[in-house]
Amino acid sequence: MAHEFLTVPELAELLRIKERKVYDLAASGLVPCTRATGKLLFPENEVRAWIASQQVGSKSARPAVFLGSHDPLLEWALRQSQCGLATFFDGSTDGLDRFLTDQGIATGLHIPEADGWNVSTVRERCNSCNAVLVHWAKRARGLVTKPDQKSSSAEISNLNGRRIAVRQASSGTAALFEKLMAEHRVSYEAVGPYYSEQDAVLSVLNGEADVAFGLQTVAEQFDLSFNPLVQEEFDLLFDRAAYFEPPLQKFLTFCRSEEFLFKAASHSGYSMSEMGIVRWNAGKKPGE
Repeated sequence: MAHEFLTVPELAELLRIKERKVYDLAASGLVPCTRATGKLLFPENEVRAWIASQQVGSKSARPAVFLGSHDPLLEWALRQSQCGLATFFDGSTDGLDRFLTDQGIATGLHIPEADGWNVSTVRERCNSCNAVLVHWAKRARGLVTKPDQKSSSAEISNLNGRRIAVRQASSGTAALFEKLMAEHRVSYEAVGPYYSEQDAVLSVLNGEADVAFGLQTVAEQFDLSFNPLVQEEFDLLFDRAAYFEPPLQKFLTFCRSEEFLFKAASHSGYSMSEMGIVRWNAGKKPGE
């Protein structure tokens, strides 16, 4: 006779994993569970349906590609972890579109919304997906200039007529920047587009542009001046089936290592204190 609920040891035996991994799955929200009298329990019918949902069946597997917005720390971690994932960073909107058409197993997002970042957009567009949105980092973004230009170009109100490095239209940076420029009624000369955080900032260093709307950590890497304007939230949207496969597991394990934490601490303007928190889980209503 089947039990209505499985305990941690029973689920570990069913999945043939260690009990520690069961706790990780429960904390991430990736496996159905409930907590009664302080004890984790897993509804067996829902667990077996979840297991079945991970099966590829006749559907082609997603390619092992990480999509979405470019983030310097994310790019470094993917490479340094030797997880074997390819990358195609062409902006948040592009990454989400490609994720929805099964062109990758994960995508990085920083999409500005009226009440925050990413969650409303993902909830609206991905509710039928077998996916989960996990927080990566908070990042300081603002105006990047040469030190001798800081007094004349470090405020939005002073940007009229300036040459400004712009990102591709599919990026979250472009969406946020255009919103700020419209709010302040600024007219500027667009230079670009640039397809990475480094390239946008380097355009200022090389004299191609007067200002870039860039990250603090990249500005300081090249000894440029930085005036913070927003703290944005950068999240990772994972395909759940791929989440348990070796490439993503290797990447995620590396992100808990001392090597990664040391590197993250060296990135000024980053906050990693909430890394790994589940921000949205497919099929769950807000507050569940």
